[in-house]
Amino acid sequence: MQLLHLDSSITGEQSVSRLLTAEVVAAQRAMNPGIEVIYRDLAAAPAMHLSPAHIAVFQGAAVKSDAIGPDLALGAKYLDELFAAAVIVIGAPMHNFTIPSQLKAWVDRIVVAGKTFSYTERGPIGLLPAGKKAFIAASSGGFYSSDSPVKFMEHGESYLRGVLAHIGITDVRVIRAEGIGLGPETRARAIDVARGAVSEVSAERRTARVDRSERATTSVAQFD
Repeated sequence: MQLLHLDSSITGEQSVSRLLTAEVVAAQRAMNPGIEVIYRDLAAAPAMHLSPAHIAVFQGAAVKSDAIGPDLALGAKYLDELFAAAVIVIGAPMHNFTIPSQLKAWVDRIVVAGKTFSYTERGPIGLLPAGKKAFIAASSGGFYSSDSPVKFMEHGESYLRGVLAHIGITDVRVIRAEGIGLGPETRARAIDVARGAVSEVSAERRTARVDRSERATTSVAQFD
């Protein structure tokens, strides 16, 4: 079993989203001791943004740049990692009302027609294997969820939910820390709330596993 862990914050040790992704991953390790974690720091080692040179290669042209070849290979690795992962943990701090450009560069490499989704007469369908789970660790300086008057300006969490659904991942949980830019007390309270959400999700997963185990035992007993 593999877990894909993505961070995209540029604030280093001050990052709340990095703190939360680490705690989600730790919780997943606790529930699945043998899980293999693949880690990508998209801020420290980002893919290039797509360019005319990329499109030319996609359309069959030769690679003419020393930078494009390794970057195309990196994009291929992104796809392999996504297909292999049963769990995807995404750190998504809000940058100007949406996701960081480094995370968008990753999205542009994994949303690929014919590979992760397909157009049909009934509309697009996701091509990823069923059963994948995703966690989004979303952090923001202000408040953009619930009944916030500026909720209409939130284009990060909603965007990622849409992207993941588009490629076939619909089991998505958001761990949200809001208001972290409004002072130390608000920041601390937001982190506590988000940590509570991590614990809640972990408890739900453990309960679900126990329930499945009990149902399996009952089923077997019926045929003893």
